[in-house]
Amino acid sequence: MATVLGLAVGLAVIPMLNWIKKRSRATAADLSEPSPQVSEQLQVAVGLLRAGALVVGPYDEVLLSNPRARTLGLVRGSRVSPEELLDMVRGVRQSGQSVGSVLKGRREPGTPVTELAVRIAALGEGLVLMIVDDRSAQVRTDEIKRDFVGNVSHELKTPVGAIRVLAEAVEDAYDDPEAVHRFAIRLIAEAERLSELIRQIIELSRLQSDDPLLQPEVVSVDEVITDAINNRRELAESRSVNLSTAVTPGLRVLGDMRQLTSAVTNLIENAINYSNLGARVSVSSRACTDDGDDFVEIAVSDNGIGIPPEELDRIFERFYRVDYARSRAEGGTGLGLAIVKHAIGAHGGSVNVWSKPGQGSTFTLRLPAYEEIPAAATESPLTTRGTS
Repeated sequence: MATVLGLAVGLAVIPMLNWIKKRSRATAADLSEPSPQVSEQLQVAVGLLRAGALVVGPYDEVLLSNPRARTLGLVRGSRVSPEELLDMVRGVRQSGQSVGSVLKGRREPGTPVTELAVRIAALGEGLVLMIVDDRSAQVRTDEIKRDFVGNVSHELKTPVGAIRVLAEAVEDAYDDPEAVHRFAIRLIAEAERLSELIRQIIELSRLQSDDPLLQPEVVSVDEVITDAINNRRELAESRSVNLSTAVTPGLRVLGDMRQLTSAVTNLIENAINYSNLGARVSVSSRACTDDGDDFVEIAVSDNGIGIPPEELDRIFERFYRVDYARSRAEGGTGLGLAIVKHAIGAHGGSVNVWSKPGQGSTFTLRLPAYEEIPAAATESPLTTRGTS
């Protein structure tokens, strides 16, 4: 009985093995056929595109791709990635119809959402062209703009609402001079808060539209620090804060005097507002070298309340306040540090922060140093002179 069963199984398996071998030979034969050639003109065109571009062969193999396509992760080895794009390629190859789509996702957990605008067209002979624009940065910019408008609207409601309430209070207390005087003082304070908020919104908008390095001027760091201190000397005196300087004279940078002065002024104002009465605020400057490059550093230090470690990553966000109640009491808008970061970044610099609760904070601005090029060095080595 066992012999008969074994014979039956063998007779069933043999045809299956023959089918598998035949299928394997057919597949191997198909794959051995040469892929269509990508023309030289198409290679040049794909290489010139700023968007990600690749050409896929009849067996889903990537025959050509530019660096941007690989940067976007559209190619893994010789295959299209992700699988969703590969399905679209196969559909276009089969139908011959061009398609366009938008893919959203995350490249890695915790990273911002990506948005890819995809266009796929059949080229004939099984070839498919894919062009992908990464619109992620534009989408994030649009989100930031929407958030900014929403934040501005919210921030404006507070002083505008307060002004309305105080104006009504003044009207109701017309026969009480003392109450009118009290409400008028608060009305002036809210009007000043509103004026300062509008001024800083305009300042930030101007910074975003201006490039200080397009037509830069040579800026004296000494003058920047002097002007910034003079701008906030009255505020320091009102809080009995001692302003001191420790500067290296003669330092210069390239950029916009007004923007740099605004950045340092905002740091000094923050240092004063977040320090206790009678505290000390120091402004210093020095030259330094890092990896062969020369820089100028401007530091604003205080011995005030400090910043908790978990807040350090957020302090440069627009309208973000570590201590909302104190910021409101001091007339803060939450835009000062955003202006600082944008201004220094536009000058090719960076902002570093050291802070410890109860001990104070130090904000350090690092900017590329300006070094005057000797006149002889500006002469072209190809220039020839005649002799007489």
